[in-house]
Amino acid sequence: MRTGPTHLFIPGPTNVPEPVRRAMNVPMQDHRAPDFPELTLPLFEDLKRVFANESGRVLLYPSSGTGAWEAAISNTLSPGDRVLMSRFGQFSHLWADMARRLGLDVVCVDAAWGEGVPVGEYRRLLAGDPSVKAVFVTHNETATGVTSDVAAVRAAMDETGSGALLFVDGVSSVASIDFRQEEWGVDLAVTGSQKGLMLPAGLSMLSVSPKALEAAESSTMARCYFSFEDQIKANDAGFFPYTPPTPLLHGLRASLDLLFAEGLPQVFARHHRLAEGVRKAVAAWGLDLCAAAPTWHSDTVSAVRVPAGVDGAEVVRIGYERYRTSFGGGLSKVAGKVFRIGHLGDLNEVMCLAALAAAEMALADAGARVEPGSGVAAAQAHYRETAGAGPAAEGGAAHPPLAPELTAARG
Repeated sequence: MRTGPTHLFIPGPTNVPEPVRRAMNVPMQDHRAPDFPELTLPLFEDLKRVFANESGRVLLYPSSGTGAWEAAISNTLSPGDRVLMSRFGQFSHLWADMARRLGLDVVCVDAAWGEGVPVGEYRRLLAGDPSVKAVFVTHNETATGVTSDVAAVRAAMDETGSGALLFVDGVSSVASIDFRQEEWGVDLAVTGSQKGLMLPAGLSMLSVSPKALEAAESSTMARCYFSFEDQIKANDAGFFPYTPPTPLLHGLRASLDLLFAEGLPQVFARHHRLAEGVRKAVAAWGLDLCAAAPTWHSDTVSAVRVPAGVDGAEVVRIGYERYRTSFGGGLSKVAGKVFRIGHLGDLNEVMCLAALAAAEMALADAGARVEPGSGVAAAQAHYRETAGAGPAAEGGAAHPPLAPELTAARG
């Protein structure tokens, strides 16, 4: 007989806080009732706070984040439109694949898996091709544990005079890593319920700018289920054009309340602090991250490179079967070469230490020469040294200085 829970340290779905679980335990209700907007209208406004979207609006779809990817494209672009994308992990690859399958003319820049959006190459291509209608950024590449600089991409667009729409995949960053849609000039930002918003999968959120809403009026791509027009007409009155997942909406209310009670600056700082502890543990093991340099480090997931002769998939299997701990496996090009520790959502220091302890045992059992307790001790030291530190001291301030390129562009 096995007692206790199976521990979840994948980069999504993440752990659901108990207040959110309780909030979803509601009887079914009439989603056409006159008081239903009392639940929904505040959700739309509060989600704008999470995205830092002041002048646009947020649409909610009953889908995974992939549905919001498709909604963003199909409502604002037309078949044959030229778009600029980059591919440096499984999820940026899938977004580019979707764009091609929807009939877009995709210029795709391949970067090393371990790096992020190649801003310099974006700048060069945009300067030479004013026909580009949209620029795509995967803010946080979950497969490799890499975060890209959205502000720097906006700066490159401004410097080259690009009038393209800026699309951002924030599925594993929004509500965990600082995100400023209005300030960065992001036109369409996508996230899902199962990551930083601490809910089960099943809701996607698409935050759109006024520019994107205007683009939707001339887009000729076919859409039905994901239509902005249908959504907006119903949402303005607090309803949906089809049956919504009402328990998830109640859970979203509780999740947003938790995030705002903690404070978004504190949420970002907590994620940074916990991630730093994980990174110090990896260094203590003598291992490397898939992220090629600290500038790419993700505060929501660490992809850990396993030593030669060790199979990352075996580390994941051992962690689950022997120690009841779920880690993420390597995907596509990094399959077997990494295992991933998700550290986002409803998380604290002791939970991270448990993940690291399980990882040490699984690594050792898979044949890696890891000193038991070394990573845990390194993370413990970091967490003790930074206990009680405020957002600025932890390196996770809600509004860090702008990238130099952006300062120059805005100045």
